[in-house]
Amino acid sequence: MSAGQVAFWILAAMAVGSALGVVLRRNPIHSALFLVAHLATLAALFLKMRAEFLAAAQVIVYAGAIAVLFVFAIMVLIPGKEETGPDPLRSQRLLAVPVAGLLLVLLAVMLRSALFTGAVPAVAVPGGVAAIGRAQHHRQDLVGVMALAKRRTA
Repeated sequence: MSAGQVAFWILAAMAVGSALGVVLRRNPIHSALFLVAHLATLAALFLKMRAEFLAAAQVIVYAGAIAVLFVFAIMVLIPGKEETGPDPLRSQRLLAVPVAGLLLVLLAVMLRSALFTGAVPAVAVPGGVAAIGRAQHHRQDLVGVMALAKRRTA
């Protein structure tokens, strides 16, 4: 099994798990956070399929705007309970700092590895970001030419 297939199956399992989390959680905040995780996983799957534009749109429009709006509406409309007393998660919070540092070091090592050096230049994909940009630029030029031509005849 290749690394691409392993990445696909991991992303697919994450997508199914986060979708189940959206449906099965009773707490609406947790459900909305699972929705954000699901939308981010779908964006990663779009990147795996080399659909960069769709991945960016997925993150910006859905995970960035709509999911944040959901969380905001839930926080405003559903009053929460005040937490009093000792923090039950204190030991986990103290453990989170070194784990986060370890993950940052791992991320830095991964980004500097040979896997991300880009030894082979990527081939332009039909329908990718470059093709969409060229099509939009061509349409804008056409609209500009039509606007100028209309002004001269009037």
